[in-house]
Amino acid sequence: MDLSSHPCFDDGARLKYARVHLPVAPACNVQCNFCDRRFDCANESRPGVTSALLEPDQAARYVDDVVAKDPSIRVVGIAGPGDPFAQAGKTLETLARVREGHPDMLLCVATNGLNLVNHVDALAKLAVSHVTVTVCAVDPEIAANIYQWVKDGKELLTGSEAGKRMVQAQRAGIRAAIQAGILVKINSIVVPGINDHHVEMVAREAASLGAARFNCLPLRPVPTTAFGHLEEPSKAQIHQLRSACAVHLPQMEHCSRCRADAVGRIGHVPSEEQLVLLRHHAKKPTEDRPHVAVASQEGLLVNQHLGEAESFWVFGRRGDGFVLLDKRTAPSEGSGPARWHEVASLLHDCRALLVSAAGNTPRRVLDAAGIQTHQTEGLIEDALDAVYQNRPLPNARTEAFRCGRGANCGGDGLGCG
Repeated sequence: MDLSSHPCFDDGARLKYARVHLPVAPACNVQCNFCDRRFDCANESRPGVTSALLEPDQAARYVDDVVAKDPSIRVVGIAGPGDPFAQAGKTLETLARVREGHPDMLLCVATNGLNLVNHVDALAKLAVSHVTVTVCAVDPEIAANIYQWVKDGKELLTGSEAGKRMVQAQRAGIRAAIQAGILVKINSIVVPGINDHHVEMVAREAASLGAARFNCLPLRPVPTTAFGHLEEPSKAQIHQLRSACAVHLPQMEHCSRCRADAVGRIGHVPSEEQLVLLRHHAKKPTEDRPHVAVASQEGLLVNQHLGEAESFWVFGRRGDGFVLLDKRTAPSEGSGPARWHEVASLLHDCRALLVSAAGNTPRRVLDAAGIQTHQTEGLIEDALDAVYQNRPLPNARTEAFRCGRGANCGGDGLGCG
């Protein structure tokens, strides 16, 4: 397959061709010890950061406008801000819409690989030609030091079990993608004292599986993460590692550690016009749903599970701030799935509901009713500001939740919700 038009797979292509990343995948199924996705700063260029989130239909229209303004764009990718296959439906729908509107566009996905094997067939049908998988270890014990937790379906794994699951899943996903005719590039984050002695082994195995490119990325310490205290590897260290890995695979040496909303040529800072365009397309037609509901014990913090909430605090925007408009009594427990339809009716004028956690069933019902359920914790005002600005929420929760009754929440509405 020709690599010459993909700026991440071909060094020469980056000088001629541009790409656009679509931030349609907010959830993540792993917590890496080097990643914090809570921040949005125009000066931060790293994975997991975005200025806005898009729905699939918004993303398709955004691509239309971006390509019209910059015909050098040859690649549309999805790289977060979470993992594209933590909520695969949004990713696949977005890719399908872009493929329909731009049949000659190169499509690619960047993933941690945990759920890749389950979606390779769908990617192949959509003619997704390139996939990047971030693999930091092929030894489960080393991988165990990279991941704080791994959520595979309903299983929440930590330690050696998390490391083992990731290594197995990544290997299976890479093998399946290559067998399907998809080009695979491997990103490997070099973490001093953790896997720096092991990266060449990752490259060797990636080559044996049939990967096309390898990318050694130096750790960028983020203060709020478990690896925030470590030093970033030096250029000399990375050069030495790339030389060793080049024995096994061609190296990508021009990576700029792109944001989830990157647009334009690699290494170029997005223009203000491009940022305005992204935020314009991220706006939702919510005139008939101007408010946001919150599950809170005292009206200051988002701190209640949806099923345990006895009432909902309803806020609206006033100028640059927010005001409490109403406090509505929640439907009683024990009515099964009908309870969540009652909640949807109760919150008919709300675009979003902020909770500390919620089960799958109520989230599906509320989403179908046009109410986005956000799992987050912390000050209500901070969360409201993120919702109204269409930014990733602070302290967003993606891990499994154990309620006060000591059970994982199934969200069936028959008890605790």
